[in-house]
Amino acid sequence: MVLTRSPVFADALRAAVRAPSPHNTQPWLFELTPDTIDVLLDESRVLGACDAEAREARLACGAAILNLRLAIAAAGRISEVEFAPERDKPALLARVTLGPRHRPTATERRLAAAIPRRYSNRRPFTDDPVPLRVRTAVREAAREEGARLVLLDEAGLLEATAGLVRRADHLQGLDAAFQRELRAWTRHTAEDDGVPASSGGPRSAGGLLPGRYVNESGAPRVFEQDPLVAVLTTPNDAAVSQVRAGCAMQRVLLTATDAGLSASFYSQPVEIAAVRAELRALLGDAGHPQTVFRLGYGSPGVTTPRRPIEAVARDRQETERS
Repeated sequence: MVLTRSPVFADALRAAVRAPSPHNTQPWLFELTPDTIDVLLDESRVLGACDAEAREARLACGAAILNLRLAIAAAGRISEVEFAPERDKPALLARVTLGPRHRPTATERRLAAAIPRRYSNRRPFTDDPVPLRVRTAVREAAREEGARLVLLDEAGLLEATAGLVRRADHLQGLDAAFQRELRAWTRHTAEDDGVPASSGGPRSAGGLLPGRYVNESGAPRVFEQDPLVAVLTTPNDAAVSQVRAGCAMQRVLLTATDAGLSASFYSQPVEIAAVRAELRALLGDAGHPQTVFRLGYGSPGVTTPRRPIEAVARDRQETERS
């Protein structure tokens, strides 16, 4: 396999699979040649109930692409990314081509080093405020990838958006198919995908926002009363824009991790089309909301498992021959 002949690609793939994904489904495949990595959507891992249009799966693959780019840069090589390189293959989301040597920047090194330290922290955060310099850094991280990060407290939209999150969460609680899917991807034994039950947050004893993966075995805890919640938006909502949004999302999350912040997602309002439209209107129709998450200072948590590289990477020539 090409992977075994390229330590740069091997390290890059190990970084790529650390990207976040809905229910930790890891909906990506990688096809390799000696100098390219094709990133494909694994349609068999798209969630039928909460992500029927594969929006969040494309975001996850975009996050994996950003990890590939950073790991290659940290290894001292340039990479070029072509999105949707073959229009007749919609599952082929991007082609990453290995370029000449280069000296990695300090930012590339820091963000690459943050990849294995990033995880979704579903526990309560402290009420310590996020300083202005960090707020500026995460906004700039989104802008660098062509997206916009709206910090809801600054926009005066936290309460209204929290209401949309709660309503979407309530609707999903009434959706039998969604609940079956959520249970199916919640793991009570050691597996290499899905969300371990032990990674869930505690039951809330008070707070503005609901949780999703709840660890029922622990005592309820009070969540922060004034969370820093962000909405990532893009100028349009085509499939390729969703992939690019995933790159922006991951750059924001890694920038936050590098600054000592934790993060967790509130995907509910994006997963229901009518509520997503309300969220867009609330933001002034200035962009298409792609994901919602909170940022803050949290206690240490645990990473979720990943499938082995051999399960997600394959030689393109072998695939073409078969």
